Amino acid sequence: MKKFKLIVAALAVILVIIVILQNREVVDARILFMTVSMPRALLLFVAVALGFVGGLVAAMSVLKKKPEGEGKTAAKTGPAGGAAEE
Repeated sequence: MKKFKLIVAALAVILVIIVILQNREVVDARILFMTVSMPRALLLFVAVALGFVGGLVAAMSVLKKKPEGEGKTAAKTGPAGGAAEE
């Protein structure tokens, strides 16, 4: 399964590189109140990089959130969820 994920990720990277390299014309990008002239490849690269970083931040925030007290209540209860016999 790890090899499959690696192959899919490598193909995605190769595809992004091909698309970026095919778009080298200069374009005007309006960002908020500014107009910036840059190669379309740079604009695509920045957009992909921002999306990647945003995905990483979102994934990390979801993984960090764990309910408080997880695992503590299970030790104090019996097998059926009732109070453990002492």
